[in-house]
Amino acid sequence: MGMPGGTELLIIFGIIVLLFGAKKIPDLAKGLGKGIKNFKSEMKEVDEAEVASTDDPKKVETETTTTASTEAPKTTTQA
Repeated sequence: MGMPGGTELLIIFGIIVLLFGAKKIPDLAKGLGKGIKNFKSEMKEVDEAEVASTDDPKKVETETTTTASTEAPKTTTQA
C-alpha cells in the first residue's frame, strides 16, 4: 500500500468538496497553514531553549552549586 495515485487524489478531493463545500476549502487551507506555521515556530523556540541551556555548562553548574550550598545541613540521629 503506497502513496495514492492521481485518480485516488481526485476522488479524495471530490469527497472533501462535497463534505465542506467549495467556499470553505480556502478557510480550511488557511487554518492548516497557520497551524503548521505555529508548530514550526514553537519547535524552533524549543530548540533555541535547549541550545541556550547547553551553551554555558559552567553557568548551570554554578547555579546548582549555589543552590545546594544555601540549604541547611540535614542532621540525623542514631538510636
